[in-house]
Amino acid sequence: MSAPRPPQVGAARRTRVDSMPATLSRFASAVEGETAFTVLAVARRLMAAGKDVIELEIGDSPFPTSPRGLEAGLQAIRDGHTHYGPSLGLPEFRKAASDYVNREYGLQTTAANIVVGPGAKIYEQFFCEAFVDPGDGVLVFSPHFPTYPANVERRGGRLVVARLRASHDFRPHLDDVARFLAEDPRPKAIFLNSPHNPTGGVATAEDLAGLAALIRGRDVAVFSDEPYDAMVWRGRHHTLLAEPGMLEQCVAAYTFSKSFSMSGWRLGFAVGSPATIEVLGTLTNTSLSCVPPFTQRAGIAALAGDGAVRDSRMADFRRKVELLVAGLNTIDGVSCLMPGGTFYVFPSVAAICNRYRITSHGLALFLLEGADDARGVACLGGECFGAAGGGFLRLSCAEPDERLTEAIGFIAAAVTRGERVERYLAAHPQFRLDVPYAETD
Repeated sequence: MSAPRPPQVGAARRTRVDSMPATLSRFASAVEGETAFTVLAVARRLMAAGKDVIELEIGDSPFPTSPRGLEAGLQAIRDGHTHYGPSLGLPEFRKAASDYVNREYGLQTTAANIVVGPGAKIYEQFFCEAFVDPGDGVLVFSPHFPTYPANVERRGGRLVVARLRASHDFRPHLDDVARFLAEDPRPKAIFLNSPHNPTGGVATAEDLAGLAALIRGRDVAVFSDEPYDAMVWRGRHHTLLAEPGMLEQCVAAYTFSKSFSMSGWRLGFAVGSPATIEVLGTLTNTSLSCVPPFTQRAGIAALAGDGAVRDSRMADFRRKVELLVAGLNTIDGVSCLMPGGTFYVFPSVAAICNRYRITSHGLALFLLEGADDARGVACLGGECFGAAGGGFLRLSCAEPDERLTEAIGFIAAAVTRGERVERYLAAHPQFRLDVPYAETD
């Protein structure tokens, strides 16, 4: 009789093990991302299938990286600057960034006031980690950049929303700040974004002086989100950091993504007091280690030598914004303010949405998917930026002029196609509008 065969160990293990995924945290189960990237994915899928899509959904520059920045980055790679660097940033980069804000905005900083990061968005998280404890109140002006709530929630903070209104040029109301400070049980932080994404609103020097007067000497910190500092179409950009005492209470974030067309390089920096910057450096150390040195060397060269290129491109953006605003205002049911800054326009489409009982994000996706079989326009519904954005669309101007003109004509025709809207809503009932939008603000 032959000996019994040994059991197949691998097979036995496969039959005995019960697989069960670990439970996600409450935060991870509920967190929402930036809708622009979701719409971008839909647009690219439709384009791959042959549809002509005019992409106005994503906030990326259409220009190549500015020339001196590009060459310096490539040379830095060739020279071997591809290893770890200091978590706070290269000393040369920190000095260059300090010189930039001093020159542009009249500050008196040094390299000790600067920390490098992969763009500006990371400082939403680091600011909250530095200043916000569970239960603290954080004032956010809305419509707002969609990742603000996630970063407040990461720390267990309470989001307190103040609405921005078209009738006030989408500028923050100081009465809302005063109310927050007086009525919130634990007011600790304020998120300020100027020039503002998505509305294009720009806080004036008087707005910032008034904000500083309200918080000066109080245990309140401000995150001043300034990625569009070079895109101001009326007057000039002002930063809260320039107000007396605000360097101690404010962290301002800047990026190379917009001004120097370096979004893929992932380079930005924050400005604050030396004590705050040391904390942000430690947070960088414990999460990101460092920003690649070759990226920083590209940024140094861009700041030193690409200012004229930047200014020329910003003028081009302004012209595109004006073209799109003028064209949208010829469409029945659309009302669009000229933004004070950024390369976005934020038209009210409340009348059209109310006519068809469709949400503004439903209208945006209808323009992309349902209005025409061969062509579409990709943009975002205002509620992607919080409930206060309902009844608006956000469109980027990062397309050639002729494509912007085509988009205007397409939208004008698409919003008259009532039968197609109804078919789209029948297939996507989640976009039916239950409560009409206010048509004046």
